[in-house]
Amino acid sequence: MISIRKIGAIGRTYRHLQRYQRIIRILFKYGFDDLVEGLRIDQYLETGLKMINRKPREEIEKHSRPERFRMALEELGPTFIKLGQVLSTRPDLILPEYLYELAKLQDNVPPFSFAEVEEIFLAETGKKPNELFQDFDEEPMAAASIGQVHRGRLQDGNEVVIKVQRPNIENIIAVDLEILAHLASLMEQYLEELQGHRPSAVVDEFARSLSLEIDYTVELANVQRFARQFSENKTIYVPLVYSDLSSDRILTMEYIEGIKTSKLDTLRSQGYDLSLIAERGANLVMEQIFVHGFFHGDPHPGNIFILPDNVTCFIDFGMMGRLSRQDREDFTDLMLSIVTKNDRKITDGVLRITIQFGEIDHDALSRDLADLLDRYMYLPLKDLEAGKILQELLDLVQRHKLSIKPNLYLMIKALATIEGVGLVLDPDLELITLAEPYIKKVKAARLRPGRLAEEIGATSGEYLKLIQEMPEEVRGILRQLHAGRMKLEFEHRGLGKLATALDRVSNRVAFAIVLAAQIIGSSLIILSDIPPKWNGIPIIGLAGFLVAGVMGFWLLVSIIRHGRM
Repeated sequence: MISIRKIGAIGRTYRHLQRYQRIIRILFKYGFDDLVEGLRIDQYLETGLKMINRKPREEIEKHSRPERFRMALEELGPTFIKLGQVLSTRPDLILPEYLYELAKLQDNVPPFSFAEVEEIFLAETGKKPNELFQDFDEEPMAAASIGQVHRGRLQDGNEVVIKVQRPNIENIIAVDLEILAHLASLMEQYLEELQGHRPSAVVDEFARSLSLEIDYTVELANVQRFARQFSENKTIYVPLVYSDLSSDRILTMEYIEGIKTSKLDTLRSQGYDLSLIAERGANLVMEQIFVHGFFHGDPHPGNIFILPDNVTCFIDFGMMGRLSRQDREDFTDLMLSIVTKNDRKITDGVLRITIQFGEIDHDALSRDLADLLDRYMYLPLKDLEAGKILQELLDLVQRHKLSIKPNLYLMIKALATIEGVGLVLDPDLELITLAEPYIKKVKAARLRPGRLAEEIGATSGEYLKLIQEMPEEVRGILRQLHAGRMKLEFEHRGLGKLATALDRVSNRVAFAIVLAAQIIGSSLIILSDIPPKWNGIPIIGLAGFLVAGVMGFWLLVSIIRHGRM
């Protein structure tokens, strides 16, 4: 799994200077020089930035800033494209116009050669594709930033698709993640408006999810688990996967011949029941979320095929969400408190599903939540859109210095996406009505005798363990006190800006001392009348004064540029 080594700890010597400079150059190209200057990257890449043209091209300036942001991410490559796709699901982090633009992100990358495909197969399986498959198309069906897909046929004649990972993609992503980690630390240090969003934590979470996505054995396991949880459900079909023809960098899966849910005319012409498909699709996603706690994280129209008899088939299991039992119960408690209009419980429910970044004004939060409910609770069910309500809830909690937990974000995105798909198929679809029995089922499961006995047993075991361990823990503390080894550790926070300021001051003082010494030394040389001379003045002394002048001008410019005299 990819790990992030904090670049900030390395100082001013970077292992990946060339890639870093390319990233900065692209940011300048698309008009984000204000961001680069705001992060003060020039302190770290001083020589590199002097060679970069700070003016964006004229053809770029005609695009809006969100458009330029998307274009920059696409040019920056796989890691940044994936980051943009993740950010498109985080309305708490970026503005709506950026969300809309990032949803258009495309992997505009050329395919890699079949010779490289063969090398990967040899490294992973010891054999070439034509030795493992009866047929293997050399031209890929599709190429993306992480890998590409080829169509093939097994020795038994079954048709399959084979995902092959790009050569050296893990190293490329590792380098970019290191740089992103450093940029995130600079954002926390210099951009006050982003500090509450914890950019470093966002990058850490992104690195974890991307590590899972580039390991194809994880996707294979996802498909197998998904198939097991729906093994008795005849309204859904899960593609077969072939573990003997898969590895970390290769995934072989059954080829699905179906109709995408976006092709409404084709579905109608072939006699499919669009209302039934919409209802089944919504029920399947809610069963994934509320019953199994393991759900498809990206159920957009391109990832859902319709098979004969209105059977639904999901594909692309790289992005899957997981909810613990506690997460599901917290969310259903919130939904039930909304239905019963219990203001106090609604506020408590929101606080349980969120992370707090500062002091919370409970009264103000309760008032805003009540206002949100008043706008929707008296509307007919057919006029309620779950996705819109959830989006407003996201905006509300952000204003109160709250952030919904990442796994719940993915769940909300999945619900909003499947509702959008369902409304295209059936404009009368009521997702809230369909969700009601699943929410009640989660609530009822908590009151089952077996569940209650399980929780009482677990709690009793924890208390018993605490009672057993307490005497030894107390004796350990007393021994440390008696021996004088008790230590208290304090962690200082928020001193990053002070440390940076002190570092800058000390550098300027040292620079000024060297400058003064240069001037004094040059004066002594001129007074000593040491040859060679120019117009009766020692040349070495003149050169010293010239250098001192350049140094003095450089120091003055640096002070003015950072806004401090």
